[in-house]
Amino acid sequence: MSFLRHVKLRVPSGSARPGPAIGQALGPLGINMAEFCKQFNEKTETMYEKGVPVGVKLSAFSDRTFKFDVRSPPTSFLILKAAGMEKGPQQPSIDRPSGYITPEAVYEIAKIKHRDEMRWHLPLEGVARSVVGTARSMGVVVREAEDDANSEEIK
Repeated sequence: MSFLRHVKLRVPSGSARPGPAIGQALGPLGINMAEFCKQFNEKTETMYEKGVPVGVKLSAFSDRTFKFDVRSPPTSFLILKAAGMEKGPQQPSIDRPSGYITPEAVYEIAKIKHRDEMRWHLPLEGVARSVVGTARSMGVVVREAEDDANSEEIK
């Protein structure tokens, strides 16, 4: 049982199905797609609500077995969800924000991202700054909830 390679996938939690997206990644490795989907759905059912895209790092072995780690959803997905947006803007701009999130939402997103394998050693403040940077690049502004009431009166 020797290691073949790692495969990174993005799969909706609790609703993985054998199909072209998963098949193209797992087929050449000889991994049973149905078995992966079954194990993945069992593992992610309790972690996140159904349909949330999560990252998966799958390790494939020569005897056609596998091991996988589930990572947190993409930061951009969590920001859009916190801002109540369906999808991001065509041309993001800080001058014309497309949405707003609170510092509390940034903190909650940072806590989710902090649990990832590659971020546990980073300070939570650093992860939160990264979330703010991602939000800015998406045209989403971080501001206090009281500011929402003031901006509505101005418009």
